[in-house]
Amino acid sequence: MLKRTILLATICLFVATTAFATVTDTIKKTVNDVIHIVTDKELKKKSNEQRRRTAIKKSIATIFDSQEMAKRALGKHWNQRTPAEKKQFVDLFATLLENSYAGKIESYNNEKIVYTKETLDGDFAEVKSKVITPKQDEYTLDYKLMKKENGTWMVYDVVIEGVSLVSNYRTQFNKIISTNGYAELVKKLQAKSNELKM
Repeated sequence: MLKRTILLATICLFVATTAFATVTDTIKKTVNDVIHIVTDKELKKKSNEQRRRTAIKKSIATIFDSQEMAKRALGKHWNQRTPAEKKQFVDLFATLLENSYAGKIESYNNEKIVYTKETLDGDFAEVKSKVITPKQDEYTLDYKLMKKENGTWMVYDVVIEGVSLVSNYRTQFNKIISTNGYAELVKKLQAKSNELKM
């Protein structure tokens, strides 16, 4: 009986540890993939810029839930949109996110990434990390994730030095909508999207 109890406890602990580690492993894998892309000598060449950007976008699309992020960034205005408007907004937001992330990650210069803490709360999780520059400067970079119906963990927000990316966008978007209307926000996002495109 005691052996069986110990065995069950060990299995439960293993399952919990595996589930716990999976969240960080998901983040680690994508971050490592992206670092590999931006440090690849061949892909660094100017002639391969399009290939490099496409590879980065493909990699981050596996972990960033652009629809959930877009919905949260639009906040109270989301429910007022038609299905066609929602789709258009998600596409524009995904492009904005991918290009701004790609632009930042391309300036990678041997920074060290340390994963400091994982927190699980049902279908939600947070992975805390810090980025250490070659000059030993540090800044925090935390990922908030939610488990999708298929069991995969997807990022719905990124918190940099205590500032939520989604909340930051929501404040900006709300200001534009309140002042000039939703159509103006779409116009601005389209202009930004065209500006960011290679």
